Amino acid sequence: MAILFTILLVIIGIIALLLGIALFMKKEYNAQSEIIINAPREKVFDYLKQLKNQDNFNKWVMVDPNMERKFTGTDGTVGFIYAWKGNKKASEGEQEIKTLEEGKRIATEIRFTGSFMAVAYADYILETAANNQTKVKWSNASTLKYPMNVMIPMIEKMLPKDMNISLMNLKTILENQ
Repeated sequence: MAILFTILLVIIGIIALLLGIALFMKKEYNAQSEIIINAPREKVFDYLKQLKNQDNFNKWVMVDPNMERKFTGTDGTVGFIYAWKGNKKASEGEQEIKTLEEGKRIATEIRFTGSFMAVAYADYILETAANNQTKVKWSNASTLKYPMNVMIPMIEKMLPKDMNISLMNLKTILENQ
């Protein structure tokens, strides 16, 4: 009985420590990644603005090939919504195209609606790097309320790695078309 009580006290102490740390942690993150793709900027932009193409390169979309998808609006236009409901790794939510600057920028809002509720903003910025080369800068930013902000260090470490994998997949696709 004393062992169970000790274990319970340790668990309560760890939780209290995490909650205390979260009080003093930042609440915002901004993860970024970039890549050079050997393809013209217009080709890269036209591919990225079609949110359904994420099925082909985005690591997070690919974690559940059986996820339910629902589309609202016209893909590649402002207001298009790509909604999903997947397994525990894929989660549940929707992504909406908010801004399109032809050949330059795609801004989206990602709304997680499952067990983890949050809103994130993902942007692709495209620049001509050289003749028939495009630099793609991908950012993902959000604010997490207390006590969820305790996850920010993990997110800042994991997110850029996953974004790099997705960008490498995108590079392979666009350079082999």
